[in-house]
Amino acid sequence: MLITVNPFSQLSGTVAPIMMQAFVIIMISLVIVSTLLDIIHKKNVKYFFENAKKAKKSAKKNLSTTEKTSVILKTIASDIATTSELGAGKRRVAHLLGMYGTILFWVGSVVMIFCYASPSSETPILWPIIWHLGAIMTVVGGSWFWFFLRVDVYSEAFPWYRIIQADLFVLALIACAFFGLIWSFLQSLSLENRWDATLFLALFIISNLVLFGGVYWSKFAHMFYKPGAAIQKNLAEADGSRDNLPPPADAPEQFGLGIKREEPKHY
Repeated sequence: MLITVNPFSQLSGTVAPIMMQAFVIIMISLVIVSTLLDIIHKKNVKYFFENAKKAKKSAKKNLSTTEKTSVILKTIASDIATTSELGAGKRRVAHLLGMYGTILFWVGSVVMIFCYASPSSETPILWPIIWHLGAIMTVVGGSWFWFFLRVDVYSEAFPWYRIIQADLFVLALIACAFFGLIWSFLQSLSLENRWDATLFLALFIISNLVLFGGVYWSKFAHMFYKPGAAIQKNLAEADGSRDNLPPPADAPEQFGLGIKREEPKHY
């Protein structure tokens, strides 16, 4: 059964496991180096620290270590782990599918390549299932977001095929999981001289190179910034500094009847 087969173990007949492991290490190195370059260029971390210093001066309450830890844990459990800032709805479901699908896909890849890639090793059935399930979740969540839920498509009426630099991350991510699934399926047929399996293996490799090599130009690095920004925001709420923003107005919200005509979606 396709979903229970380790595709990297099958690949080891033509590609040495050490080469696959070296490729993974190179991809991880590209992420680290590109993210550091992005931090240096955009000065994101410097902004966060300076903003935190400003907020500390206007804080109305000094949080204890226990209180800070509680805020951070709640942020991780809510804002980060369940993307609660997106509210209940399709956008949140699509993000959760893509996020957890990607995590399963990457973790499954690393475990199978570093632990069970040799032809003689026997892969526990759990890992191929995790890898294939993660890839499917990534394709479903990413495609749902790409075709229907992007702001420029959903709210600004641009066609789904309009591509800008900011789309590099999501498109490369979808392509990586999609080509990986097709390659795994074709390879599992165990037919001789399959040019199509080789083709989709090449596309799988290229999409990985674009995904991990394009970190500096894509939104990949935002995955590391957003948790930090969410934690800082919630700490600012807890100590009363509110990122130097004014407190909410002590009055009922008045939007008029027009707000009820349609769901808010024009940004």
